[in-house]
Amino acid sequence: MRTLVLALAAAGIISAQTAKEVALPVSAEWVDTGIKLDTGDAYSIEVLGQIMLRGPKGEDQPASPAGLARGFRDLIRMLPLNSGGRGAVIGRIGDRETSQPFLVGPRRDGEAALGGNLFLALNLGGGEAGSGSFRARITIRKAPPRPRGSADTPIVELTQAELDRLPTRVEDAEGTLGDRVNFLIVGSEAVVTTALKSAGWVQVDRNVKSSVINAVLISMSKQAYLTLPMSELMMFGRGQDFGFAHAVPFVVVAQRHHFRIWRAPFQVNGTDVWVGAGTHDIGFEKDQRNGSVTHKIDPDTDKERDYIGQSLEESGLVLRKTYMTHKTPVKEAKTAHGASFFSDGRTLIVYLEQKRNENAVRFSNLFCSVLKKNPDGGEWGPCDEYIETAPEREVELKPISRDYRILIVPGIFSSCASDAPAFERGRAYLREAYGVDVDLLNIPNNSSEDNARQIAAYLRQQGTKDQRKFILVGYSKGTPDIQTALATEPDIRNRIAAFISVAGASGGSPVADALPDRLSGVLGKVNGRGSCQGDLSDGFKSLAVEKRRQFLAQYPKPFVPTYSLPAVADADRVSKALVQSWNIMNGFSPRNDAQLTENDAVIPFSLNLGAARSDHFALALPLEDMRGGMLKTLLDKNRYPRAALLEALIRFVLEDLKAPAPTEAAPRKTPTKSNSSIFRP
Repeated sequence: MRTLVLALAAAGIISAQTAKEVALPVSAEWVDTGIKLDTGDAYSIEVLGQIMLRGPKGEDQPASPAGLARGFRDLIRMLPLNSGGRGAVIGRIGDRETSQPFLVGPRRDGEAALGGNLFLALNLGGGEAGSGSFRARITIRKAPPRPRGSADTPIVELTQAELDRLPTRVEDAEGTLGDRVNFLIVGSEAVVTTALKSAGWVQVDRNVKSSVINAVLISMSKQAYLTLPMSELMMFGRGQDFGFAHAVPFVVVAQRHHFRIWRAPFQVNGTDVWVGAGTHDIGFEKDQRNGSVTHKIDPDTDKERDYIGQSLEESGLVLRKTYMTHKTPVKEAKTAHGASFFSDGRTLIVYLEQKRNENAVRFSNLFCSVLKKNPDGGEWGPCDEYIETAPEREVELKPISRDYRILIVPGIFSSCASDAPAFERGRAYLREAYGVDVDLLNIPNNSSEDNARQIAAYLRQQGTKDQRKFILVGYSKGTPDIQTALATEPDIRNRIAAFISVAGASGGSPVADALPDRLSGVLGKVNGRGSCQGDLSDGFKSLAVEKRRQFLAQYPKPFVPTYSLPAVADADRVSKALVQSWNIMNGFSPRNDAQLTENDAVIPFSLNLGAARSDHFALALPLEDMRGGMLKTLLDKNRYPRAALLEALIRFVLEDLKAPAPTEAAPRKTPTKSNSSIFRP
């Protein structure tokens, strides 16, 4: 029988599975499970048991696989995974320098982006005391072999002429030449930032002011601070677009891998080119210009170049790596502060996704066709005022199927503005024009865990009345509430046909990190009635960026077919009420809706529908219809064709659900190569 199973697995007809149990004692040492994963292999790790860890006063504290909450002592404790609890079960694939630890906790289901042995450990520093052990049960499903003769994704490569157009050095504000350009990344902003973050890089603060705020906030949340700012350097007449760093807590000031990237003034095959300069800080030295203390870099800058490339491969999103040499290569030079460095002169070129987002085009075709029919009423003007991707053709709009029910779960602000419920016009239109059942579950401003239980209870209750499955629409905090319900209430998954996230806070919001108390006070006084329900403080804690990262680390893939539509607003599209938060968000990414960055509003491994042109509130909430109140006067840019948007979203998903689901032998292409590919379990 075993021979038959292996033969069927080798033929790609079924996937071979293996299972193994491993004991994890209280130790900071990595345990090699002996299980070798190849790229694409799926794994499931379930951890049981309890350990005892020594507390700050010498007392024993029981810890589950999720670990203990981080205390203030952890600000100076170096743990392998900064975002995980002390003593939490963690894992990594491979023993490479760039192999990144990830949170396992009580359970993790994942897929190997890069092959290697599976290692498990506890998130502990050296010398930690404790007793007991966890038991980890590991199940592996081998990826089916690639069909013979299958070709790699075609890549349009950077030309020598395009490389030669680029600067070879960065400059400081005075025009002094500094670090060399040692790598390029070809890929969209969303794919580049996703690849870097999944490879363990953190986006650093853009300036000292934001770093001070961030340091205080992170100290309050008892996490080690890794995002110390970089000085601004210049290329193309502007400072860096992004800075990223790898670092160890506590020694981050002295030692860290880091780089800056700038968007180039041209594209390759319609895809952005990012120009990077990376160095490895290894200590401190005297600035030869003024005698002040500055960072000392490893003079062999090729090591950092290659480290960046190797780390990106850990993300599983790299299609190809190659090297090219500029016509005027820099092999020996000095940094802006006078330190010498050397190189072989080659530039690393890393190719990520180049393909345009066909799903965004499909959605744009639908949205613009629906808008032309004008379910919102009134005058709206050109379609491209409301969505970024240009439509290519008009779509015939057939009657909408009634085989599914629609349930909308809104966000925090929704329950504070009961006279302006989310997608009000769109819900009424779908019912009146097509007979589609659309409900709004206006849950309170509680934690995502509390709201998840309420969502699950609603779905179970409705399931006893009507066997049709739901298409869930999550707006703002409704998205993490639904994600939490899907993760923690597994019995509801078979009641859900699909999940649509609209400006959903999947990755959390820096605004929630920065201003929770202040926003709680403001929202509690909307229209002067104190109409907000629930505990806003708990609600905002659920939107903390670090908490959402931990959730996504534990549940890296959606449980049902999932779709994301982020919003992006330029300054002239933001209502007065959101200008301050837009300025805060602009420090994290220029592509934001005044509450969320585009990247944080795209659920990993969901199907990305492009981006709406709107601020966060206007996209879903008819706040312009509120009955008076101070806030209404500040919502001067809150007009958006929401009925057309909702109808287009439902039409897109219904059309997509008709497509055949992938099989083990013929999976959809590149599910691990892009967060714009839908995942079907």
